[in-house]
Amino acid sequence: MRTLYIRHVPEAVAERLELLARRAGLPLSTFALQELTETARRADNASLLADLPSQPIPRSSILEALDASRDER
Repeated sequence: MRTLYIRHVPEAVAERLELLARRAGLPLSTFALQELTETARRADNASLLADLPSQPIPRSSILEALDASRDER
């Protein structure tokens, strides 16, 4: 495994991360690793979405369905 060092972290960011780590009951390094892991996992989301086939649904159909759904309530 690699070790990363992050320099020049703004004080406000560091304090917020420390607070979030405390709330999660985790050491800061563990919390930061979880956040970085989640961010890295989402990195491919844009390309995944771009590869999806286009479904040409007219905007009017969507709005009509929304209106019908609201009317049912």
